[in-house]
Amino acid sequence: MATSTGSGNDDASSDDSAVEPAETVRAWLADRIRDRVIGPDATERTDALFDAPGPRRFDESAPIRRVHADAAMFIGGLRALLLQSLHPLAMAGVADHSDYRNDPWGRLQRTADFLATTSFGTVEMGDASIAAVRRIHDRVTGTAPDGRAYAANDPHLLAWVHVAEVDSFLSAYDRYGAEPLAGDDRDTYIAQSGEIARALGADPVPTTESEVAEVLRSYRPELRSTPAAREAARYLLLQPPLPLSSRPAYGLLAAAASSLLPLWARRQLLIPFLPLTENIAVRPAGAFITGTIRWALAPEQRL
Repeated sequence: MATSTGSGNDDASSDDSAVEPAETVRAWLADRIRDRVIGPDATERTDALFDAPGPRRFDESAPIRRVHADAAMFIGGLRALLLQSLHPLAMAGVADHSDYRNDPWGRLQRTADFLATTSFGTVEMGDASIAAVRRIHDRVTGTAPDGRAYAANDPHLLAWVHVAEVDSFLSAYDRYGAEPLAGDDRDTYIAQSGEIARALGADPVPTTESEVAEVLRSYRPELRSTPAAREAARYLLLQPPLPLSSRPAYGLLAAAASSLLPLWARRQLLIPFLPLTENIAVRPAGAFITGTIRWALAPEQRL
C-alpha cells in the first residue's frame, strides 16, 4: 500500500514536470506570435479590445468571429495578399504608398488590428477604426505604371480587395479551420464581412457564396501579371523579412497559402502547381502549423 502510494506520487510528479515545459513552450510561442501580429503592447491591446464595455456588432456565436479568431487566418491573409496583387491599380497603391518591404510587420499589425477591432470590438471602436481607414485611403491616390489613375477609396477597388479577402479567409478556414462553416453559416459569414466592406465604401459587396464567385469572375478581365505583382509574390513567398530560425515555419504558411490559390492566379504569379507534392506534403504541413499556432494561443482564446 505504501509502495503503491509512493509510486503514484512519483507518477504525478513526473506528469507535472512534463506539463511545465509544455506550458513554457506554449507561452513563449504565444508571445512571439502576438508580438509579430499585434505588436509589443499585445496584452494591453487585446485586453482593451475584448474587455471594453459596450454593444458589439456581432455576437459571440457569429460566424465572422469564429473565422477571424482562427489560426487559419494566417494562411488566408497571405493568400489574400497574393490574390489582391493581381489588380494593377490595387497593386500600384500598395507599391506607391505602403512600406511593405521595409515594414511588413507594421502593415500586418495594422491589418490585423482592423479585422480584430471590427470583428470583436464594440460598435463604437469598430466605427472609429473604419473612419480612420477611410481617412488614410483619402490620401492614397496616384497613377499606375500603365498610366491609369487610382484611388484607394474607389468603391470598385475596395470591392476587389474585399472579395479577395473574404474568398481567401473562407478558403483557408475550409481547409485548415478548427470547425469549418457549413450550411447557412457560410453565407452569414460573407454577409457579416460585407457589412464592414460596405461601411468602408466598397461596391459591389457580395452577400452569399455564389455572389462571391460571381464577383470574382467579373474582375478577371482586369487582372494582370505585372512586374509589381510578381515582385510582391517573390517577397511574400521567398524573401520574407525573418530570421533564419523563423523561416521554416513561415515557409509552411506560405506554401499552404499559395496552394489554395486558383490555378489562373498561380499561373499569373508564376507559382508552380505540384499537385502530388501539395497533397502529400503541403496540406499536412499547413494543418500542422495552424494546429501549432492554435495550440499556442488556446489558453486565452484571443487573437
